[in-house]
Amino acid sequence: MTAVAPNPSQPVIEMTAVSATAMKDPDRIVVENVDWSVAPGDYWAVAGLHGSGKSDFLMLAAGLLSPARGTYRFCGETMPIFEDARLPTRLRLGLVFDGGQLLTQLTIAENVALPLRYHRNLSAAEAEERVRAMLELTELSRWADSTPGAIGRNWQKRAGLARALMLQPDVLLLDNPLSGLDARHANWWLRFLDQLSAGHGFFDGKPLTLVATTENLRPWKGHARQFALLRDKQFAVLGGWAQVAEAADALVKELLADTGAKV
Repeated sequence: MTAVAPNPSQPVIEMTAVSATAMKDPDRIVVENVDWSVAPGDYWAVAGLHGSGKSDFLMLAAGLLSPARGTYRFCGETMPIFEDARLPTRLRLGLVFDGGQLLTQLTIAENVALPLRYHRNLSAAEAEERVRAMLELTELSRWADSTPGAIGRNWQKRAGLARALMLQPDVLLLDNPLSGLDARHANWWLRFLDQLSAGHGFFDGKPLTLVATTENLRPWKGHARQFALLRDKQFAVLGGWAQVAEAADALVKELLADTGAKV
């Protein structure tokens, strides 16, 4: 298998009349008739209330669910991708689960090493240097030998981010990354995502395409550049921050409410 070169003129995510089901209830449609295009380098925040289907929609975007209807293409390839021959395309996409979804019996370092061990067939010794560098980048070095149950949610979520970045994806999907974080950690995430979007030196300056879900639009001001809303099974593109701030929609105003968190 060879690496796939990015095509800057092609959308990385392209959905046409897509409907998504719930992961826990495949018979229930959570969002329908989605027409959405994400260009390389875009930075999206997709907002909605709890239970609006944000996580299910992101799982579909990650290729973990098949569309109930419609067509979804990732980097020109029809999703989901399970075939070995198309795996290089699939690995251009990274996913950060809400809460990290770490394997509890493994240490943080072992969790972060999993993509290298599984997809690159590296031994623990061969992966060690790259894992150490990633732990330093995400400030997780002191937790390297701890298991997930021994550290707090702030650090568990950051370990999930580190794992998702190990294969240096072109596109990073983040499920509610700021939920449950204290202000210091939330600020760290926003700064770090800005660096990834602009092109972080750790990844040779390659800008990442970012899509994050959220229940609060306010922290993403000055960070995400495109915004969308999930409500009543509908996906609506809001535009940039100026359009969000000026929206008369009651739900948008609710998602903009200042809860007092300084992020």
